[in-house]
Amino acid sequence: MPRLDSTRYTVLFAAGVSIVCALLVATAAVGLRSRQEANALLYKQKNVLLAASLVQAGERRTPTELQAIFDQRIKVRVVDLQSGQLLPEDKFDAKGYDQRKARNDPAMSRPAAPNDAQIMRLPKYGTVYQVAGPGGQVEQLVLPIEGMAMWGTVYGFLALDRDGNTVRGLTFYEQKETPGLGGEIGNPKWQALWVGRKAFDAHWQPQLKVIKGQAGPPTTDPHHIDGLSGATITSNGITRVVRFWLSSEGYAPFLKGLKNPPPGAPS
Repeated sequence: MPRLDSTRYTVLFAAGVSIVCALLVATAAVGLRSRQEANALLYKQKNVLLAASLVQAGERRTPTELQAIFDQRIKVRVVDLQSGQLLPEDKFDAKGYDQRKARNDPAMSRPAAPNDAQIMRLPKYGTVYQVAGPGGQVEQLVLPIEGMAMWGTVYGFLALDRDGNTVRGLTFYEQKETPGLGGEIGNPKWQALWVGRKAFDAHWQPQLKVIKGQAGPPTTDPHHIDGLSGATITSNGITRVVRFWLSSEGYAPFLKGLKNPPPGAPS
C-alpha cells in the first residue's frame, strides 16, 4: 500500500474519486432520462397552450392541470408539407411524432431550398395542433416554427385562427438571444403585439414583419409588429423564420386548403 502522503497515493485517490463520481452521474442521467423527456414534452405542450391563450403567462398550473387542458382541447395531427394534406389519424401516430428528430433523419426529411431562415433540412411531415372550441369544432391551429435568429436557432409556436390567416398568439420555448435585447422575443407583452395581425396578403403571400420602430394597430397596420429595441438582427431573424413556415416550403399548402379544401380531403 502506498504511503498516504505519496504522489502515487494522491493520483490513485483522485482517479478513484473521479471514477465513482462519473458512475454516479451516468447512473443518474440514465435513471432520470424518461422523467426529463416527459418534462420536456409537457413544457412544449404548455407553450402550445400559451400560444392558443388556453393558459396565460405567469399563471400557475400543475402538470396534471396542464395535461388535462391539453388532452381536452388539443388534437395533434400531422400534415404532408408538400401536398398540404393531413395524414389519416388511423395510419400515423401524430402524438408520437417528433418533428425535430424527423428533420435530422434522412429517411424522414429532405434538403431545404436556400432560404433566409437558414433551415438546412425539412421534415416531410409537419405537426399541426388543432385547438377545439366548446362544441368540438376547430377554432385555432398552432404550428411549430424554428430557424436562425442572432445567436442560434429559435423554437416556438405560431397560433392562427381557423381561417389560417389571423394570428392568435406566438410563443418561443427555446432561444439563445441576448437578455433584455433579442431575448425580449420571450416577453409576453411583445408576443401580445402579434395578436390580430394578418399572416398573408390577398395573394396569399406571407407578409408578417417585425419592423424597426413602432407599428400601428392590427386594424390599420395588419402585417407589422413593433421592433425589438437594440435587436435588429433578432427582429429580422424572427421575420424570416415566421415567413418561411408560412411559405410554400412550410405550411402554406395546408393553410390555403382551409379556404378551398379539395373534395374528399380528410378533416
